[in-house]
Amino acid sequence: MRILYLSQYFPPEVGATQIRAYEMARGLIAAGHQVTMIAEFPNHPTGIMPQEYRRKLFERSELDGIHVIRVWVRASPLRSFQNRLVFYLSYMFMAILAGLFLARGKFDAIYATSPPLFVAGAGLVISILRRTPLIFEVRDLWPESAIVLGELNNERFIRWATWFEERCYTHARLIVVTANEIRQCLLERGFPDKKIIVIRNGANTLLFRRDAKTRQKIRNELAIQDRFVIIYAGLHGLAYDLEGLIDSAAEFEGEGKLHFLLIGDGPTKLSTETKARSLGLTNVTFLPSQPRERIPDYYNAADLAIIPLRYPQIAGHFPVKIYDSMACEVPVVVAAFGEPRQVIEENSAGLAVDPGDRAAMNIVINRLYSDPVLREKFGCNGRLAVEAKYSRQAQARQLAETMVSLLIQKEG
Repeated sequence: MRILYLSQYFPPEVGATQIRAYEMARGLIAAGHQVTMIAEFPNHPTGIMPQEYRRKLFERSELDGIHVIRVWVRASPLRSFQNRLVFYLSYMFMAILAGLFLARGKFDAIYATSPPLFVAGAGLVISILRRTPLIFEVRDLWPESAIVLGELNNERFIRWATWFEERCYTHARLIVVTANEIRQCLLERGFPDKKIIVIRNGANTLLFRRDAKTRQKIRNELAIQDRFVIIYAGLHGLAYDLEGLIDSAAEFEGEGKLHFLLIGDGPTKLSTETKARSLGLTNVTFLPSQPRERIPDYYNAADLAIIPLRYPQIAGHFPVKIYDSMACEVPVVVAAFGEPRQVIEENSAGLAVDPGDRAAMNIVINRLYSDPVLREKFGCNGRLAVEAKYSRQAQARQLAETMVSLLIQKEG
């Protein structure tokens, strides 16, 4: 099969969306298919485009067998509603042009991953004009997620976005979702069961694994050799209560043993760093976003991973970093309801607290700090669960099989 894959975000950008798109595309290639990716010029999450991409409209390249067409977007470090809207619309417009005029030859399927929802809009237009089946991947419900996070409150735009979202669902030959909660929401809205399948997120078990050699190396580099290290690695965004994590660091500051390592960039990083400085904390280290292949090293240097989701939660939102932590045999503390909590508790891979309950968070941190046997048990259980149920390799194979089945139905 020849697949036209639309993902606005893609490596060398760092993030869950980028990695899922890359690893799914690689899985399709491993299954014998050809993939053309339409992605933006790198700028995420800073909104600043590197010099080498400026003054260009398109660029072709190859990445590990994936033919990549990169397109210009109107990026900006200023995150106003208007700037974000122009940013998304510029990708949609440029992706449509690339899909119609630069993606050469006949394609068997178009695969568009959302959010941003405008990626699905580009896929919808290309699908209609090229008369090619659309597969719509939904990683978060949008505009619902933007409303929950307080990013979207314009009622007229919400009505338009909801109408647009439903047009994409209706036209798609197949809807791929990453969580059962998303699937249930779509079923309740009247979309047919046979049209919706779940292909979860997961971890690359070849990259994310326990490696004792890197543990001491990273701890030496960061001068935290004798500390109990608590890690958060990922987007510093509105969905995560990282300021609450700083409050936990302040609670344990006087003990001299617990150290918090926060890795990543995003819209809330400045406020989080400012709070840590204002409290005079010495047990917090901030690092910028790291290359994907370096992240397992930092997990191996850690004793505990924390994923502090805010409340209210986005329906179906499942942070990929949970699987990455589990794959590296790091016990997880998750502040969450729904599926993130369910996965941790069902697989006995860590502990869960209610979002926003900072007192409970401090209690479980102290419990795991005091119990190395329990940490080892949770870590081993997490790795076994990822190998059995949540590996990227298995999910990519599932997607490839699904696409082949779709093509057979089309020809039949």
